[in-house]
Amino acid sequence: MSGSTEWILASGSPRRRELLKQLTPEFVVISPNVPEWEPDEADPFHQVEENATRKGRVVAEEHPEALVIAADTTVALGNRLFAKPGSKEEAVSMLQALSGRQHMVVTGMALFLNGKMHCFHDSSIVTFRELSAEAIDRYLSLVHVYDKAGAYGIQEQGDIIIEQYQGSFENIMGLPVQRLRVELVQLGWVDLSTIDN
Repeated sequence: MSGSTEWILASGSPRRRELLKQLTPEFVVISPNVPEWEPDEADPFHQVEENATRKGRVVAEEHPEALVIAADTTVALGNRLFAKPGSKEEAVSMLQALSGRQHMVVTGMALFLNGKMHCFHDSSIVTFRELSAEAIDRYLSLVHVYDKAGAYGIQEQGDIIIEQYQGSFENIMGLPVQRLRVELVQLGWVDLSTIDN
């Protein structure tokens, strides 16, 4: 891939925007209006890859010669998948369910370039502290959670709710940049020198 190829992030997430800057300083942001797909079965890997694919495909069809990067993240607690909360009551319910328990955060990625597509996912494990009603209320007063799967962001006041995590911190934020770099290089879609500082 030549250095002149345009990069497009198919996401309106400010966190993904900041994370992608670790790989390239210049890219365009296009946030497609695509409904979230929720399967009947609780398969987080299928769900996030499918949602990322749907988002990315819309943008790639309009910009076939650009490198389009799309992502989708979910929180999986056993057979329950948590998307973004639609209300404070739903956010409280999610945090109560995650309290004192271990869950998985899965991010699906879909990459498009010149009519080709590549999907993958990354997962991390997060363990929550035991959360009192006061701790939940405090967290929700400090953090805007309505754009975050599972009603939390590890990078914002995470010490209040998170005991520990395993795996990629960036994946929990919504964009596993180290894995993304590896995938792009292995595909031959980027010149290694353009993303190595």
